Amino acid sequence: MHTDPLIPEKISSSRLKAIFGGSIGNLVEWYDWYAYSAFALYFSASFFPQGNKTAQLLNTAGIFALGFLMRPIGGWIFGRIADKVGRKQSMTLSVLLMSFGSLLIAFIPTYQSIGIIAPLVLLFARLLQGLSVGGEYGVSATYLSEMASKNRRGFYSSFQYVTLIGGQLFALGIQLILQKVLSDAELHEWGWRIPFVIGAILSLVALYMRSILYETKAFETQKNRSDERKGTIRELLKHPKALLIVVGLTLGGTLAFYTYTTYMQKFLVYTVNLSKAESTLISFISMLIFALIQPLFGALSDRIGRRPLLISFGVLGSICTVPLLTALSHTTSLYTAFFLLLSGLFIVSGYTSINAIVKAELFPAEVRALGVGLPYALTVAIFGGTAEYVALYLKDIGYESYFYWYISGCIFLSLLVYVGMKDTKETSLLESEG
Repeated sequence: MHTDPLIPEKISSSRLKAIFGGSIGNLVEWYDWYAYSAFALYFSASFFPQGNKTAQLLNTAGIFALGFLMRPIGGWIFGRIADKVGRKQSMTLSVLLMSFGSLLIAFIPTYQSIGIIAPLVLLFARLLQGLSVGGEYGVSATYLSEMASKNRRGFYSSFQYVTLIGGQLFALGIQLILQKVLSDAELHEWGWRIPFVIGAILSLVALYMRSILYETKAFETQKNRSDERKGTIRELLKHPKALLIVVGLTLGGTLAFYTYTTYMQKFLVYTVNLSKAESTLISFISMLIFALIQPLFGALSDRIGRRPLLISFGVLGSICTVPLLTALSHTTSLYTAFFLLLSGLFIVSGYTSINAIVKAELFPAEVRALGVGLPYALTVAIFGGTAEYVALYLKDIGYESYFYWYISGCIFLSLLVYVGMKDTKETSLLESEG
């Protein structure tokens, strides 16, 4: 019997617990990851020689980008563990690694204290976090997709981005609180360390929650099959079309997402000329709304399919990005800036809300976590991870508007993939697994 995806259904307590546990762990991982970007405005001077502020941010953004280079390795390692040993074990290990990376950042001495060792230790900690979060995406996307009921897969898997965005919101929320209780000087001197201590503690909480999760039925069904097939690159390469779709699907979406979220705070401060506090407040409110609309888009995809939402993002993103960011760069109104940023996030929701389930529906259980995580992480490393660095570099040399066209071009390339692909809701490989 067909069930309307937009009408709430009764779900079992075990499924609800699994989705909640997987999502909360995801939130903590992404909080740890985003705390770096949110507080880069304050700690960049602590790890690099005094000089041009944009140059210091470029160095910090460079380490941010290098952290992304570890994500494909994390996608491979943790995807392989998830496909061979289990989704639960892989997610537990990834959050433990993230906790260690956050704790390390919290206690690194400054450049003024230990010189060049300071940015090197920061880089090492960020590489560990990149390894962790690289595994997190593919495994948690797989876990949530496999735990969701058939007619609610778009809705439930959308909570991956609710919690992914929630992690950034939490980082911004901590920043808003610290901006109220500490002076600007205190934040620059030592206050920026607080969110990393919080992240390390929260990671231990998430570690416990993940240790009591149920394994998915899809993994349990195939775990006794030959280990030679599960989680291997050789087996993954038997699905070349699916791999190319993941790359094309992700290309424009990840660049747009990191522009409107991670980079936007710096854009609002250094291009729009808002204060740091105003920038944080606008980012926080717009991201909160962004998080809340993800399940609505996910539920819509359960009714009309995944492809229409992706095509809508592709068309609107290709057409509207340049005028939207140009208008934002010239505005002097706080409210106009908020409206323009929210418009961009609304467009990106056509991608963010459903990209996890689309990728999970492309692969069989024995290579699903690896198939979702590895090509995604490679694409994000190249385009999402470098978004901030490219934007700051083009701004530094006086060609900031070129970045807007770069985003538009990448979204258009993804649009070509969306138009050419089949709707995964109709061809899902999850269907035969219950």
